[in-house]
Amino acid sequence: MSRRRTEEAVAEAAPLEAARAATGGAGSADPLAGELRRAGLRPLLVLHFLGDGPSYGNQLMERVETLSRGLIAVNPNTMYPLLRRLEADGLIAGEWEHPERRSRRFYRLTEAGEAERARLAEGVGPRLDAVAAALTGIRQALGL
Repeated sequence: MSRRRTEEAVAEAAPLEAARAATGGAGSADPLAGELRRAGLRPLLVLHFLGDGPSYGNQLMERVETLSRGLIAVNPNTMYPLLRRLEADGLIAGEWEHPERRSRRFYRLTEAGEAERARLAEGVGPRLDAVAAALTGIRQALGL
């Protein structure tokens, strides 16, 4: 299908600007991996979950997968660098479960992390709304 025909099909399903905002532009295959990732969805989810109390990496991966019903892929190669970056930025603080040996590292949210969570939510919220609107438009156009 040509790019023009694709854009016309999307325009019928949802306003083109909303679809582009939702997907990160024409040609983006996965809005969750694209625009929402760039907007900070994964860090926002981690900071959000740590607002509930301390947690460790595998637990956070499971919570992201459960909340997103598997749509947001998070693996150790994604999660642990993210946790190290958030800790280096002072947004979270980590402690080993057993300080005398390497075990699970529990992370907690800092005050700076709370502020960053609020800032990220302002940017991610409208993008989530755009994705939801685009999907609603597509469902309506298809009669689903």
